[in-house]
Amino acid sequence: MSNGIFAHPVTRAVNKLAVALTAVPAIGELIGRSLVEIRYTGRKSGRIFQTPVNYRLTGDQVTIAVMAPDAKSWWRNFLGDGGPITLLNFRGADRTGHAVATRDDKGRVKVRVRLD
Repeated sequence: MSNGIFAHPVTRAVNKLAVALTAVPAIGELIGRSLVEIRYTGRKSGRIFQTPVNYRLTGDQVTIAVMAPDAKSWWRNFLGDGGPITLLNFRGADRTGHAVATRDDKGRVKVRVRLD
């Protein structure tokens, strides 16, 4: 499962390695403080996608700052009212939540996840 933007073999390999490193003792703990793999269902296709993202945790809210948002499409699934999302192996367990994407006047995109 992958987002079409990650179709390039080198990008796929780097993403796969980063996610795998989160399971390595000691190293995984450090990486897992800012990297998580998300799973969501595409609004139009109904397909399930997974992709790694960097995040920041504040209380029960996860904030994902989307880097180069015009080159990515996954975050568009969370525009408007947003939608359900799963954070895989997030600090030791899969966590579900509701994600909403917003774009500011400078073009920056943030996806805010309210954990269940």
